[in-house]
Amino acid sequence: MKNLFLIVLSAWMFWTSNQAFGQAEEEKLDLPGDNLNLYAVLKLFQESETLEGFERKLNEEDSEINNLDLDGDNQIDYIRVEDNVEGNLHTISLKVAVSESEDQDVAAFYVEKKDDGEVWIQLVGDEDLYGKDYIIEPNSQSGTVTETPNPGYNGNREVEPAAVQQNVVYVSSWPVIQFIFVPRYVVWRSPWRWHYYPSYWHPWRPRYWHYYYGYHYHWHYYYNGHFRRWPSYRNPAWHTHYYGGNFRSRSVIVHTRYTRGDYRATYSRPSAAREGSALFVKRYPKAPATRERLPSFDETGRPVITRPSTGRPGTTRPGNDGTTRPSVERPGSGNSGRPGTGRPGTDRPEVTRPGTSRPNPGVSRPDIERPTRPGNPDVSRPTPTPRPEVTRPTPSPRPEVIRPTPTPRPEVIRPNIERPARPTPSTRPAPSRQEAPRPSTAPSSRQQSSPRSSREP
Repeated sequence: MKNLFLIVLSAWMFWTSNQAFGQAEEEKLDLPGDNLNLYAVLKLFQESETLEGFERKLNEEDSEINNLDLDGDNQIDYIRVEDNVEGNLHTISLKVAVSESEDQDVAAFYVEKKDDGEVWIQLVGDEDLYGKDYIIEPNSQSGTVTETPNPGYNGNREVEPAAVQQNVVYVSSWPVIQFIFVPRYVVWRSPWRWHYYPSYWHPWRPRYWHYYYGYHYHWHYYYNGHFRRWPSYRNPAWHTHYYGGNFRSRSVIVHTRYTRGDYRATYSRPSAAREGSALFVKRYPKAPATRERLPSFDETGRPVITRPSTGRPGTTRPGNDGTTRPSVERPGSGNSGRPGTGRPGTDRPEVTRPGTSRPNPGVSRPDIERPTRPGNPDVSRPTPTPRPEVTRPTPSPRPEVIRPTPTPRPEVIRPNIERPARPTPSTRPAPSRQEAPRPSTAPSSRQQSSPRSSREP
């Protein structure tokens, strides 16, 4: 039982790491491989019938897949396809001639047919162009997992598992897979080399990377619905054999240009993304992603894509998973019979919440003796040392100054001067005025009588 639990736990951790790996993929690697979208390469490989047709379509200008300029001559490089067969294992390499004597590997297909008929395929980007362990594979392998497009894709390289599995498609049904495993298959190795290319091919100037990204951004609904990033090799021995054998080609020119940083700012113009998007809409007006808006770009030209928030346990809102909250009656919807209330319809129902019920009153809690806090220590401040009394010297008394007694002024005797006495004015005789008799102030009593006529005798 313990071993079974460990197996299940390890499988769950492996699945979780794969999901996190898929969510962490960047839209821009700042490597030369940014100009060759391996998702588009795998899609073209799926639709091709032969390796020769795959190579021709890969190098067509109208396909908008090849945008590599590794030698820096401002012309698109021709990608040739070579197949190396070892029994039921096919290593299909994509190479570019950088000079007359140097080739550079771009990517390699690992295609293996098992004894039970299953076919496994992985597209591995070369470490010089994509970094280490850049692996793309279909969502389904032959006879194992069904291939289901992702209808919930919203712009990033995250594949969400669909609830319903439909349209089961196996890798073994791809036309090119059937072609390379027929008994009379002639191994394809491209005959073209440096400055010796097919007559139908004419190089063109590379697109701006943002133009290239704007075009392929609308294809993400298909790329991420059918393909995925994978963190490990289906056959680790093949990876060791490929990188340690004579299959892989490396160019000193590419390594030098990468060390100098020549590929970091290649074809950078964020405003050109709209032109690439317009080209996609013009070619595929009925595609489901024609109305999808392009992301914004930061100061370095990297697209800024908002990742969908992952739901955490216990944070799912009701309605999303079919669960509903228990109905709670509002006040006034019924009578709960609360004692002491005589108003009908105003009693609130008693709602019991899970996990919040209090213990019965009859249950007594054990007495927990809590440690008493130690009393505050008696902190007595030290008595301040009295300052020494400073005896100031008594000031010496000032000497008494005896002022001389002022000499009294001599008394001046003024002579008495007799002033003549003023004559007394003579008594003026009182003027004799005939006093008129003043009417007496006392009112006389008048007899009230009726007025008489002057004619009356």
